[in-house]
Amino acid sequence: MRGRRWRVAAGLIAGVMAVSLAGCTEGSGEGEDGLTIGLLLPSRAVPRWEQSDKPLIEKRVKELCSDCTVMYANAENDAASQRQQMNSMITRGASVLILDVVDPKALRSSVRAAAREGIPVVAYDRLAEGPISGFVSFDGGEVGRLQGEALLRGMGARADGGGVVMVNGDPSSPNAPWYEGGARSVLQDKVQILKSYNTLGWRTENAHDHMSAAISDLGPNRIDGVLAANDSIAAGVISALKSARVSPLPPVTGQDADLDAVRRIVDGEQYMTVYKPFRQETDAAAAMAVALARGNDLDALVTTSVDSPTTKDVPARLLDPVSVTQDTIGRTLVRDGVYTIDQICTPKLRSACDRIGLTR
Repeated sequence: MRGRRWRVAAGLIAGVMAVSLAGCTEGSGEGEDGLTIGLLLPSRAVPRWEQSDKPLIEKRVKELCSDCTVMYANAENDAASQRQQMNSMITRGASVLILDVVDPKALRSSVRAAAREGIPVVAYDRLAEGPISGFVSFDGGEVGRLQGEALLRGMGARADGGGVVMVNGDPSSPNAPWYEGGARSVLQDKVQILKSYNTLGWRTENAHDHMSAAISDLGPNRIDGVLAANDSIAAGVISALKSARVSPLPPVTGQDADLDAVRRIVDGEQYMTVYKPFRQETDAAAAMAVALARGNDLDALVTTSVDSPTTKDVPARLLDPVSVTQDTIGRTLVRDGVYTIDQICTPKLRSACDRIGLTR
């Protein structure tokens, strides 16, 4: 399906919290005789970046290229910091960069600077702007569709004309409108979208504020479901609902299969999450980076192409996400070794795990 194209819209630049500029951190340093791969991740607000993506990419790079060195930096949701980190890696002679961009427009000049130095850039998880050499992510439209479909199932009879609040992601991320568009394609003819918010930094506290405002404006009885863009946002939504003493809780979606979210699903507080088998994504990014660092093309590693606002026909691999509810935790997350039953089923959740059949 090489000819298939996906137009991923770039978001508006959002304000971010000021943080001190961070340089390259642990794992940094150039290889003496081997190749150097720069890895730039966007934040620590979402647990997956540090807990899953970073170690899996580093591990796979070493498996594919024993003499490769990985330079790592985390932008802490700050575009200016990520620019400095990326420019530092360019100056230090990185062979290739894996970039999970905080803000595509703000980093466009740095992507161009890398291209001028002959350094390929692999856009990871979010589509960067400028002359990138490859892109790997999960299909964002499908993520949103899975969330929307699950929300309708969770709403039951209220899915026919009920009221939904959408708490979307950070508009500076190109994935946020991708997810939202997928969700709206499912929801728009079925329910009333009563409120829709953008959540700067994907931060739990910002989502809490949005949900509190929605409850205040609408009243709890009009809210039949909440489309939360990811698990950090879902945590804020659920906290606000509980603070307002909403009972029973309406179904709330999520994304990323964070451990806390999986526990909330077991406990009945969160209805679903979207599991993105991270190893597939990290393996694909590592393989692309090593191939480009060695001067090889990506033809054998990609399945489609995408257009960014600045670049057409970017070689890409879009992966399939998976919906997870109480009924499917065992045959998805546990089966794949993401979490053990003991990790999920804390003593407090033991009886809930037994009720849903999540046992050793």
